[in-house]
Parts: sequence; C-alpha cells; structure tokens
Amino acid sequence: MRTRFVIRQLVEKALHIKKLTPDIESEINYELTRLGYISDVDYEALELLMSEMDAGRIQLVASC
Repeated sequence: MRTRFVIRQLVEKALHIKKLTPDIESEINYELTRLGYISDVDYEALELLMSEMDAGRIQLVASC
C-alpha cells in the first residue's frame, strides 16, 4: 500500500542524500501524472526542494 504523501517522501529522500537523481525525479513526475493534482503537503515539499536546489545544497545529478 502506498502512503498518502509519496511526493513528500521522495523529496525527503532527495534532501537526505543531498541529490536529485533521475530515479527520484521520474518517480515524482509519475506521481504527479498519476494523481492529476498536488496536495498542499506535496506542494510545500517541492517548494522546499526547489529552494534547496537554488541555494546549491541539493545537486541535480545524471545518475546515482
């Protein structure tokens, strides 16, 4: 069973490893497409991820 805020959990994973991998990005995109909307919790998580990336604390990487 999948939990309710999958996108938030994926963002937490990226924050923990300090990298946005293609796998995490693909999973986030899949969930956005599957759900067709974004919850407030997931939206805030994505805002935090983008903020951390803008600040240089999270790197976008080509692979793990």
